[in-house]
Amino acid sequence: MKIDRRGFLASTGLTAAAIAATYRSVGPVAAGHDADMSSWAGIREQFGVSPEFVHMSSFFLASHPASVRQAIEDYRRQLDSNPLEAVRTQNGRLKVETAIAGYLGAKPEEIALTDSTTMGLGLVYHGLMLKAGQEILTTTHDHYSHHESIRLAAGRAGASVKKISLFDDFKSITEAGIVERIKREIAPKTRVVGVTWVHSSGGVKLPIRSIAAAIAEKNRGRAEADKTLLIVDGVHGLGVEDEAVAKLGADFFVAGTHKWMFGPRGTGIIWANAETWKAVRPIIPSFSGAAMSGWFSGSAEPATRAEMMTPGGFHSFEHRWAVPAAFAFHEQIGRAKIAARIHALNDQMKEGLAKMPKVTLHTPRGSKLSAGMVCFDVDGMRPGTVVQKLLAKKVIASTTPYSVTYARLAPSLLNDENEVDAVLRHVRELS
Repeated sequence: MKIDRRGFLASTGLTAAAIAATYRSVGPVAAGHDADMSSWAGIREQFGVSPEFVHMSSFFLASHPASVRQAIEDYRRQLDSNPLEAVRTQNGRLKVETAIAGYLGAKPEEIALTDSTTMGLGLVYHGLMLKAGQEILTTTHDHYSHHESIRLAAGRAGASVKKISLFDDFKSITEAGIVERIKREIAPKTRVVGVTWVHSSGGVKLPIRSIAAAIAEKNRGRAEADKTLLIVDGVHGLGVEDEAVAKLGADFFVAGTHKWMFGPRGTGIIWANAETWKAVRPIIPSFSGAAMSGWFSGSAEPATRAEMMTPGGFHSFEHRWAVPAAFAFHEQIGRAKIAARIHALNDQMKEGLAKMPKVTLHTPRGSKLSAGMVCFDVDGMRPGTVVQKLLAKKVIASTTPYSVTYARLAPSLLNDENEVDAVLRHVRELS
């Protein structure tokens, strides 16, 4: 039996009126009425982390603030009670995108929803219409997920990959030096420059605006299909930096929202403007209206839009629908206030480590070229041993998961000045 789009929607209960209702049903969830959001101590109390430990690796996977926990539980109860009705009345994709867009300085229709940074990078790189002979330029400092997304996509297309170092050592890093190294390696065949905003390998923060400006200069006179695109893994800058992501100059910005944004686990985003989305093709079928209408009508594939890059299928809906609560939490505190706080705590940590004669700091001091992570070595001690010894002192630290590894601390909104001082005392005792 042949069925048209209207008949399909009716058979599933997804009438036009029901779809419209879903877009009105999900909104930001504020912190609890008794929450004291006027002080850092009050903000810290919104999280359920164990008070037994000093949490210095919260960037790995976020503890949820109370408002996010509550939103997840509310949606989970609705799904458990009546799954079909919950999806029909609470599947607010547009509301989620709208909440994110306001924070990014973007438009809702520019945002695709994913489950993680890794998924987002895979979707973008494999969606690129690369040609044999083109090149992807990246750096030696990027994460496994970024490198593998590039390698696999380039292999399928017959494109090449080039990795460069952006600095010789941590003491010699300059913004101009980083930009110049990228600029001089961009050739006519370079279709993509793939970088990470804040390196988890050493805590270095790249000057994305300046890199974007250098790429724009190289693109002058190039045909649209040959222009170099800037793809940014932004997961360790989103939720830390006081920047409107859509104004940074990147062509594609990819990030999970379950790290510094304190978002629900298993959520992420891709941002690009409407024109740039046309440079990729979907990899996973989308359940968006734009994608499904072509299938129903048998018409030609439409130009890619952000909604078509949001993978279809069933997701952890209670987590995705609760994303607005995380962005509302950040906006309630204030992006500038959060950035100043995280930078202040990290500066305190860096300055303290820099004064220790048997400790080598690997993250630039100050906030111009670093953000929320501090990497270091203790003379004569393996990074893993440093982490183990700190754990014995109830400090949660981590190591950088790279071939050259360091011990890593990341002061965040879950910490205060006294905790930073306590951690510095423990490191001093180790050294």
